[in-house]
Amino acid sequence: MSIIKKQDFIDSIADALQYISCYHPLDFVNAMKEAYDKEANPAAKDAIAQILLNSRMAAEGHRPICQDTGIVTCFVKIGMQVQWDSDLTVQEMVDEGVRRAYTHPDNPLRASVVADPVGTRKNTRNNAPGVVHIDMIPGDKVEVSIAAKGGGSENKSKMVMLNPSDDVVEWVLKTVPTMGAGWCPPGMLGIGIGGTAEKAAVMAKESLMEHVDIHELIAKGAETAEEKLRLELFDKVNRLGIGAQGLGGLTTVLDVKIKTAPTHAVSKPVVMIPNCAATRHVHFTLDGSGPAELTPPKLSDWPEITWEVGQNVRRVNVDGITKADIASWKTGETVLLSGKILTGRDAAHKRIADMLARGEPLPDGVDFKNRFIYYVGPVDAVRDEVVGPAGPTTSTRMDKFTDMMLGQAGLIGMIGKSERGPKAVESIKEHKAVYLMAVGGAAYLVSKAIKKARVVAFADLGMEAIYEFEVEDMPVAVAVDSEGNNAHAIGPAIWSAKIAELDKALSK
Repeated sequence: MSIIKKQDFIDSIADALQYISCYHPLDFVNAMKEAYDKEANPAAKDAIAQILLNSRMAAEGHRPICQDTGIVTCFVKIGMQVQWDSDLTVQEMVDEGVRRAYTHPDNPLRASVVADPVGTRKNTRNNAPGVVHIDMIPGDKVEVSIAAKGGGSENKSKMVMLNPSDDVVEWVLKTVPTMGAGWCPPGMLGIGIGGTAEKAAVMAKESLMEHVDIHELIAKGAETAEEKLRLELFDKVNRLGIGAQGLGGLTTVLDVKIKTAPTHAVSKPVVMIPNCAATRHVHFTLDGSGPAELTPPKLSDWPEITWEVGQNVRRVNVDGITKADIASWKTGETVLLSGKILTGRDAAHKRIADMLARGEPLPDGVDFKNRFIYYVGPVDAVRDEVVGPAGPTTSTRMDKFTDMMLGQAGLIGMIGKSERGPKAVESIKEHKAVYLMAVGGAAYLVSKAIKKARVVAFADLGMEAIYEFEVEDMPVAVAVDSEGNNAHAIGPAIWSAKIAELDKALSK
């Protein structure tokens, strides 16, 4: 029998969350490097390079890989012979570990969890509570798998109740393109099949805790139905040509994980949950001898990747810029932005919409006329930082506000990640504006381009407040130009066709 002390468990949770905030699993890093080496689309290769460079920088600087430091998911498997020395429940101990990790003074993590989800949606300010799944297993140890799941990838989760005779592969191939790029590919797909609806969802999430090992499976060969399905989906999803950040390319997924369970004879529940380019998870075991010891990887374990902007680059100062200036920008161009930009996300956009609807002036310091907005919720700064990691959030969530912001507010440019919906693209074209894409999963790298930062409005919204950033050579790409040409539509279409042509040529 093992006695697990309350403090050991809480410390282990807190240490694990700090650990995964800045260290990618090395199996994931190696898989990304392999994707980088074989990528043929320059735009996708550039995005992967930024992600790998950001990963190393985060490890070196001990700062978050991504500004979205996630909602905590924790699988706790408790041995039947374990005894607890604690006056708290497992949920309460996990939550205390979350609070300590996310408010750590040396590496504060962004608090993204809101309570009262159908009401006030008030931020808990410490990212608690976590989502905890508890199982009883044989033995006298406690096994913990813990992850921090970003909202952009979590929001792309899909669930379906198929008929027993329906084809899972067909559903996945039909569904993945509808997920867009908000889940920041290349990443992983976790798929749960069977059980009941909620069982399939838990299996899909837990499968994402596993190591990237698809190439070992390819070398070994599939032996079970699940392994055959993994290989088929890995091949066919990558043939879709979605590519890194949805720009088109050879690698959309680094691995496909599948868990199954017995189900009702008339049912086939299927849940698919993607993991993004900020995959963060770790596993540890407690045996009563003290807290978990997590050994940081060596910086030499990261591949040597250099990122250069190349020759096709446009340097722009956004201070005083006009629509005439941006009219010549073309989809696919790399742009280095300098000057002052404003930020704003969901909550800020909603307040702006309400104020404009009531005929009220916007707060002092908030003037969007001929300016750019960056969809971001940064991590708090520490030490000599101007701002913490500050990568882009999913732009489609702001689509419903786009016409208002371009028309009434006078905005001429937007910066975010992933694609825009058809109505937003049409509004961009109508107003002769532009949409620029920063790389999701490169938050620490992007933050280095921010030289000054201050909150100018809605401070009570925390990370959703409106900031003014002064940037220097902030790297972005033109995703939708003023004529409505859309990189996220053009890129995957071109690369899916190129992959088909290559397959045809190789089959001759």
